[in-house]
Amino acid sequence: MNKKPFGIVDKLGYMFGDFGNDFTFMLSSTFLLKFYTDIMGVKGSVVGIVMMVARFIDAFTDVGMGRICDRSKITKAGKFKPWILRMGGPVALMSFLMYQSSLANMSMTFKIVYLVVTYILWGSVFYTSVNIPYGSMASAISDDPNDRQSLSTFRTMGGTLAGGIITAGLPMIVYNKSNELMGGRFTIVAGACSVGAIICYLLCYTMVTERVVVEPDQNALKRNNVGVMLKNAFSNRALISIIVSSIVMLLAQLTLQSMSNYIFPNYYHNAKAITAGMGVMGFAMVAAAVSAKPLAKRFGKAEIGAVASLFGGLVSLLVFFIRPSNVWVFVVFQAATWLGLGMYQMIGWAMITDVIDYSEIKNGIREDGTVYALYSFARKLGQAASAGLTGVLLDMVGYSQATQFDTDVVNGIFNITTLIPAIGFIVLGLMLWFWYPLHKKQVDENVEKLRQIHGEEK
Repeated sequence: MNKKPFGIVDKLGYMFGDFGNDFTFMLSSTFLLKFYTDIMGVKGSVVGIVMMVARFIDAFTDVGMGRICDRSKITKAGKFKPWILRMGGPVALMSFLMYQSSLANMSMTFKIVYLVVTYILWGSVFYTSVNIPYGSMASAISDDPNDRQSLSTFRTMGGTLAGGIITAGLPMIVYNKSNELMGGRFTIVAGACSVGAIICYLLCYTMVTERVVVEPDQNALKRNNVGVMLKNAFSNRALISIIVSSIVMLLAQLTLQSMSNYIFPNYYHNAKAITAGMGVMGFAMVAAAVSAKPLAKRFGKAEIGAVASLFGGLVSLLVFFIRPSNVWVFVVFQAATWLGLGMYQMIGWAMITDVIDYSEIKNGIREDGTVYALYSFARKLGQAASAGLTGVLLDMVGYSQATQFDTDVVNGIFNITTLIPAIGFIVLGLMLWFWYPLHKKQVDENVEKLRQIHGEEK
């Protein structure tokens, strides 16, 4: 059956997929630590440990879901889309259940156990069962590198839109005039985000078309057991380098992002400035979206990602030394940092499709789901490491409900917000330039090889 050509409907549909993902993911990465420290009274280090423990569970659930995807039969809707329809509702519901301020007066043991159960079900089970198929689906929508770059750009824009609503819009609603988080109002907002996630998942399912149909070789998949898979992964320079790069990137990005809930209300005494800070982030991401595809097409994705990351890191390092006293000067510097990060994010999702192609050439088997699952697991390690590190560093500078506005504490908050992202972005840029092997020439050669292979199979 002939399928409609790749076009704007696919791009928008794929954008809505990450819009749906980030309605719950961005809520967690931006506000979960703040919600549980300020509303539930749980120590930041405890929340960080819970998030890190969940990532070890992801080592099994992510890879397991990837293997399930690779073995899935191709249906009328495709190989990956059905999972988005099946699991979009459960992930949205569990996200809402994580933010129940009515439980704040329960015992500390109950609150920690509740956090563990709801967070693992949300992230390690339901989010995984949507995100792995969604991410793997990009290579099935089109085999053209330019189309995949467009999907990467639109995916990032979807996440940026959700992030803008959550990180820029929510502070206007959930903070009071004393710059304190309001628990009951936050619970209602979390419910609204869950509804938004379901709507976006349905739009993604309806609008996206899977075109690249590679029937799973069940015998080859059986031979390629977990042991063989791990052996192939550890000998795959492209996969290992993009995995480590992703961990470093998320460590820097999410620290910068989550600390917005501390540096603006606590250091600058201006919670409403979170909205401005995230607003300029949105403008920076739009600028990155406009320029990423033509620059990547001309110079290569890895090359552009490396230069942009180094730029973002150097700007953040400059802010650490300047220490602007005016909140709006700080916002301007943050916009420049986000511009560098945004350039990398716009091409990042297309880079993993390049790795999937490279792995097929190297190993002789197409494993979109498994490769993406390993990549997704790495991203979750980065998320957990960020939450864990941020929680521990907040404890180290003495942050608590009672000390959140003390001079030494807020100075420590400034140091965390600027220095950790600076180190992370600089290291990321160096890894992309010197370690990651899939620069422009190699990517173009791999695409042509696969077209010849798949053409011969037909």
